[in-house]
Amino acid sequence: MNINQAILEATDLLKKNNIKSSKLDSEILMAKAIKKQREYIILNSNKPIQNKSYNYFRSLIKERSYGKPIAYLVGNKEFWKYEFKVSNGVLIPRPDTEILIEEVLKITKNKSKLKVLDIGVGSGCLLLSILKEKKDFYGTGIDVSQKCLNISKINAYKLRLENRVKFFKSDVDNFNYHKYDLIISNPPYINKFDLKYLERDVYKFEPKRALDGGLDGLSEIRKVIKRSSDLIKKNGILFLEIAFDQKEKVKKLLKSKGFYIERVLKDFAKKDRCIICKKI
Repeated sequence: MNINQAILEATDLLKKNNIKSSKLDSEILMAKAIKKQREYIILNSNKPIQNKSYNYFRSLIKERSYGKPIAYLVGNKEFWKYEFKVSNGVLIPRPDTEILIEEVLKITKNKSKLKVLDIGVGSGCLLLSILKEKKDFYGTGIDVSQKCLNISKINAYKLRLENRVKFFKSDVDNFNYHKYDLIISNPPYINKFDLKYLERDVYKFEPKRALDGGLDGLSEIRKVIKRSSDLIKKNGILFLEIAFDQKEKVKKLLKSKGFYIERVLKDFAKKDRCIICKKI
């Protein structure tokens, strides 16, 4: 059995299980199995594969055929300019969330020594990407999940940011540590009843706690807005990711807590995705 034959076999299995990117996924998992870059797979497709590596590859393909996300199988996910470690129980970073990074960098272009809070830090991808770009910013990340905090700490260490960031295990309701110039949050915002309609990869494998926004999708957003109004400095900026259909309700909640709406960002699908507002 050579690399190409194993990939063709795997691609066929994934196709039968309705995995859209079956060939790409097979190549990525082959690279994982034989501990090489994907480029090596493409350039050396006729090389034989050892039994041990082949068996490991087949086990990875089997898990992928059930819908387990590639990011969990390989243990990392590209986001912004960096590679972040992820694992079961940690939300996988989404490309759409990168628009939040872009906007933070625009708004803080001429700012220095700002304190940034990430509510629901997850893998740390948002907070750490910002700190990596802004060399004199200081960050704090909170999460209710110890697993997320452990992953965030590993990612901070990988990016050599451990001296500029602190992590706390806390619900936003009980957090009271400093006042912040910037607060960012990608809270759970999916209506509880809509969870079952998510793609199989997401619904079956990603943490429900990071997705479930309660009966109306706004239960966690309300908490974030309420607490942020106390944790943020005057004229501080809140960046809040939302669902595509929540804009008007969230704007109303923000205004009731003393925030001025600056703009609403759209994602790659041209749907409302992020509200930027200032504490007045």
